[in-house]
Amino acid sequence: MRVSRRGWFPVLLAAALTVVLSFLTLPIVAIFVDTRPLDLLSSLGEDGALEALRLSLLCSTLAVGLIVVFGTPAAYLLAMSRFRGRATIVTLVELPLVLPPAVAGIGLLAALGPKGLLGGLIQDAGVQLVLTTAGVVLALTFVAAPFYLRQAQSAFEALDRTWLDASRTLGASEARTFLRVAIPTAGPGLISGLALAWGRALGEFGATLMFAGSFRGITQTVPLAIYERFSTDFTGALALSTVLVAVSAALLLSVKLLSGSAWLGGAAR
Repeated sequence: MRVSRRGWFPVLLAAALTVVLSFLTLPIVAIFVDTRPLDLLSSLGEDGALEALRLSLLCSTLAVGLIVVFGTPAAYLLAMSRFRGRATIVTLVELPLVLPPAVAGIGLLAALGPKGLLGGLIQDAGVQLVLTTAGVVLALTFVAAPFYLRQAQSAFEALDRTWLDASRTLGASEARTFLRVAIPTAGPGLISGLALAWGRALGEFGATLMFAGSFRGITQTVPLAIYERFSTDFTGALALSTVLVAVSAALLLSVKLLSGSAWLGGAAR
């Protein structure tokens, strides 16, 4: 009798998981079902398709590189330090997470455009960001950085402080402790954050369109190419969507495998 009274809750949990899984996977499955292999190959041969894919991979890789280089030490500082105004800084860092993409693009224009806050200084330096490939990288960095920073901060906060203290006690500098102890130990969390940021960068649309435009071979990434084809070539849009889903899934799977390897390596040490 006791088992029967408690039996409804596991069923409820399984039902909730079924609903969530069905809702989140059905649209992805539909993309592959509606795209025949021959249509996929022919669409990839269309003008601008492969160029958009190349540009997406290049710009997202550069953006993630910038995010990791600058975001890792920034996240470490936020995780390890307690100072006045820290909560405000964390909120500002996470704010782009909730900004609509169009607002992010307008904000970049207002800050870095020709008539923006820093527009004069940028032009005086001979740098062109708006409607350029560099502008795409900047837009992707802006929208994807908070995903990495948030995950990296959590990973560093979860570190056992005694390991860091032991490293300092043995004579290692703070920088060496950061590079040789903190980063390897927090590695799985950092890799997860990298995957989230990279996936967000690959799928970015609104901020890129507003700040960099959509010019084939220059600023048109795969999401922009999909939008261009949506009203005139739905099959082509589906084909490019299939490629983007496949690339994103491969990236996510690779990162998970790397994260698991890093965790096993850390456990072995």
